[in-house]
Amino acid sequence: QVQLVESGGGLVQPGGSLRLSCAASGFTFSSYVMAWFRQAPGKERELVARFTKGGNTIYADSVKGRFTIARDNAKNTVFLQMDSLKPEDTAVYYCAAKPKTALLGATFGSWGQGTQVTVSS
Repeated sequence: QVQLVESGGGLVQPGGSLRLSCAASGFTFSSYVMAWFRQAPGKERELVARFTKGGNTIYADSVKGRFTIARDNAKNTVFLQMDSLKPEDTAVYYCAAKPKTALLGATFGSWGQGTQVTVSS
């Protein structure tokens, strides 16, 4: 049973930093593509950052240069380092996973419960 548990959210001032973690269990972590999404109030869920099957990274334009996605396969954990945070980064952040064997374009089928990030002075 795939389980994803996010942590590390909270309240931070503009310009500050947070590091989100997502602990994975119930599957072979290294065989899965991992990603971070977010959903702000009244808005659709959007991709923040993800790995490709080959291990490259993709970022939303709005977070390029400020956020960094990383994974530790030995610890079954994926991270999202968020720097230079802005009020518009306020959202619930979700960890997501899908098998590397999934068809091209397949949606992410496994999700965590989310962690709230609030950027405010």
